[in-house]
Amino acid sequence: MPNKEWRIAGYSRADAAKLMKSGINPLISVLMASRGVTDPEDVRKLTNAELSDISSPFLMKDMDLAAKRVRLAIERGEHVAVYGDYDVDGITSSCLIADYLRSKGISCDIYIPERLEEGYGVKNSALEAIAKKGVSLVITVDCGITAAENKRYAAGLGMDMVITDHHEVTGEMPASPVVDPRRPDCPSPAKMLAGVGVAFKLVCAIEGEEKTEELLERYGDIVAVGTIADVMPMTGENRVYVRRGIELLRSGARPGLRELCYAAKSELKKLGPVGVGYVLAPRINAAGRLGGTDVAVELLITKDDAEAVRLADRLCELNAERRRIESVMVSQALKMLEAEPPNGKPIVLSSSSWHQGVAGIVASRISEKFGLPAIMICVKDGVGRGSCRSSGGYNIFEALYSCRDLLLSFGGHELAAGITVAEEEIPALRRALGEKYLAASGAETEAVLQVDFEVIKPAELLTVENIRALDLVEPYGVGNPQPVLCITEATVEDVLPLSDGKHTKLWLSKRGAVFEAVFFSKTIKELGAEKGILANVAFTPQVNEFRGRAIPQLNLCDFVPLTEGRISEE
Repeated sequence: MPNKEWRIAGYSRADAAKLMKSGINPLISVLMASRGVTDPEDVRKLTNAELSDISSPFLMKDMDLAAKRVRLAIERGEHVAVYGDYDVDGITSSCLIADYLRSKGISCDIYIPERLEEGYGVKNSALEAIAKKGVSLVITVDCGITAAENKRYAAGLGMDMVITDHHEVTGEMPASPVVDPRRPDCPSPAKMLAGVGVAFKLVCAIEGEEKTEELLERYGDIVAVGTIADVMPMTGENRVYVRRGIELLRSGARPGLRELCYAAKSELKKLGPVGVGYVLAPRINAAGRLGGTDVAVELLITKDDAEAVRLADRLCELNAERRRIESVMVSQALKMLEAEPPNGKPIVLSSSSWHQGVAGIVASRISEKFGLPAIMICVKDGVGRGSCRSSGGYNIFEALYSCRDLLLSFGGHELAAGITVAEEEIPALRRALGEKYLAASGAETEAVLQVDFEVIKPAELLTVENIRALDLVEPYGVGNPQPVLCITEATVEDVLPLSDGKHTKLWLSKRGAVFEAVFFSKTIKELGAEKGILANVAFTPQVNEFRGRAIPQLNLCDFVPLTEGRISEE
């Protein structure tokens, strides 16, 4: 879907100059000024991401009680079970806790529910099966905040339960200990951790805060994968986890993740957050989507190279099947939307033929394409189970909360959620989300391209040295998006088709400076690019290295012939 508008944040030249005078790179200074970060110390904190940025785990409500109970289990040699979720965050969380407890010499099972048969969250039937194995302590990861009744049921089976989660609190909260940074009475500043981040903090609390760096060297890669996959904000201590974790991933220290990278034909040494999000995470997620979580769990835990190769190949096979199913579902959803366009409202689609395990990723694809929140609902026996993805500042959790009377159950956070709804209530849910909530909140759902600032003097700012300095601003993600800049009234000096016309290469000039630019997945005809015309271009700056030569390159995200300009100043 084309962007309806570019929204340029702009920046104060005085603020940028202050940052530059303090020794901060010029391009970073302008970028930070455009994002309202004007204190040099705040910029250094963001670009350095030091271990000291990690807050004490004991600032989390009930962490002392949770750590005490797990330490007691270790001392007694109890049989423990980790109860997780079937997505990447849940799988990584489960593996982290289980690996740590096993290293302490105790028996620890991993229980991850089967997505299609059991669904999300703690179930009493599962607790019964766990109890029969002699388990005396259950630790939930990435789930459990809604399990008040399940916790009481576990107690009746002779099992204690320590809950760790990162989802919003809805309804009755389980009895202590409950470690969740989003519970209203939790004073910890680390509110936006993934489930695996909370699990890591629990391990740090058990082992001792002084061992945080040692544990990060041991589990940083797992924490990074779960955090990136769950689309957590790349701010605060998440930046530390991801930056340290990426370094560990590149070292190939964990056989499973190393071999998964190789099997996916991705270059390990250049793996970054984008590679984790688009290469590793989908393959791990495919296991949970198609009922093969045991493969993903074994991959993350194994220390055997040959076994890692076998498991990585199997995950790639599952991912190929997931992509086939996804393609069919996306095609069907697009046909539905052709017949009944969303008209700027959240998209709510349902079908009895869809695969529940793939609904979430299809919702993401539809949301990205239309720039709107999307809910894909799989209906069976009169009940719909849906996956929700947000867009454009739309808080999907608050939206669902406002429609809770129409739902059988729901849970999640502002970016993603899951619902259970009676089939006959789906039309009412669609209307409520599209009218009642939007009218009440004024949430913005229209597609808008957020641009950090306009580059006035590209020859001075877009140098190889400056662009390389942007590496310090990584990792990018929610809360710290990849920089998007723009140049207005650039002259198209030349145009060249790439890969049989699938992509387009351009040479653009402004104020005497000429830059190579590439627009992937857009043809010359689709862009309307012609030699000699003027255009406004939005882009992410990159360095193109080829045969020992490094030059600035503009990775275009929009190209607008001057007569079609869609620019506004915030």
